[in-house]
Amino acid sequence: MTQEQAMSPGLGATLGEWLDYLLAIHPTEIDMGLARVTEVAQRLRVKSLGDILVVTVGGTNGKGSTCAMLENILRRAGYRVGVYSSPHILHYNERIRIDGVDALDADIINAFERIEEARGDISLTFFEFATLTGLLLFKQAGLDVAILEVGLGGRLDATNLVDADIAVVTSVDLDHQAYLGNTRESVGREKAGIFRAGRPAIVGEPDMPSTVAEVANHCGALLYRVGQDFRYQREQSSWSYQGKLRSLTNMPLPQLPLPNAATVIATCEAIGERLNLSDTVVIEGIVTARLAGRLEELSQSPLVIADVAHNPHAARFLKSELVRWPGKRVLALCGMLKDKDYREVLNIMHPAVADWYLVTLEGERGTRASELAAALPAGAKAHTFDTIEQAREAILKDAGEGDVVIVFGSFYTVSGFKSLA
Repeated sequence: MTQEQAMSPGLGATLGEWLDYLLAIHPTEIDMGLARVTEVAQRLRVKSLGDILVVTVGGTNGKGSTCAMLENILRRAGYRVGVYSSPHILHYNERIRIDGVDALDADIINAFERIEEARGDISLTFFEFATLTGLLLFKQAGLDVAILEVGLGGRLDATNLVDADIAVVTSVDLDHQAYLGNTRESVGREKAGIFRAGRPAIVGEPDMPSTVAEVANHCGALLYRVGQDFRYQREQSSWSYQGKLRSLTNMPLPQLPLPNAATVIATCEAIGERLNLSDTVVIEGIVTARLAGRLEELSQSPLVIADVAHNPHAARFLKSELVRWPGKRVLALCGMLKDKDYREVLNIMHPAVADWYLVTLEGERGTRASELAAALPAGAKAHTFDTIEQAREAILKDAGEGDVVIVFGSFYTVSGFKSLA
């Protein structure tokens, strides 16, 4: 269906009908560039969010965890916070969260109607519609802080139409090479595109590509990087943080990734005197933060953990976290997309997994279970399934009470598994 053939939903249309329409009106899912979406943002008067503190979070992995911890800290401190993130796990509404509550269908639809009227003949992607919706609802809510999670890259991502007061880059590794380049240097340049002159740029990547510093120097951003400006140390059952303004010791280990927790504290340092964030609130906010699809415990008997690790960097972290359950037999349900480096992901995870339950994902981007099985090292014990439902039934039947089941790979794999619960 072309943009000309698609009819704008009328009054009374459901959110599902609107989402179908948005998928139909733009020829490509990803269309990098800010010109189109910025023009519409200016018409809607959301190019600036006024007095709202804007924190934009980019990176290859760890964006969602960083946003969740920062949100939890700010809300515990009594501030009104909005978080825009993507993709969603089960419901579109998860992409826009205000004061810890997902946006209502009616509010999203109202924003869609305003965007549809304002855009005229300008074509917008599904993601660009979502970004503008988040900005509209955030400005309408009169927030203290808006946290914007970058969708892809940074420099040309729709979230970058708004100038960040604080920019965060959690990690830099290869992913989306068709759009971001085939080297960490090219990826780093794109991620650093969210930096702004005279404003803090927090970098949690320990092996920072030189291009990140180059972009910071060129635009005049205030670079604040792990290993130089802030440090952290993990002990056996606690951890410590040392920055320019905060020194915290003997902290409980967080549920979410420790490198991101350190980056969040650095971000709290950068927020400075604009907001009052005590050490106690920061520590409690990090310890109690949770995020769907990131080391998410779905059941205890057997223990089922869901994680959207879908690239080598994320797979290395997931494998390292399996030390939480020493001596346990690990069963893995995995489904991945063709445009991800699934061979390397499987190679990384293989030594930790006793039995594989591989599933075919639907659509042109989905990898067949047989292709995943062929990518495993020789001798791997693998079972293949046409649907997530079949794989879920088999792995739960085979898992003993003392085993650990990990469901990982694509967002589609995790969401499909969770929807069957």
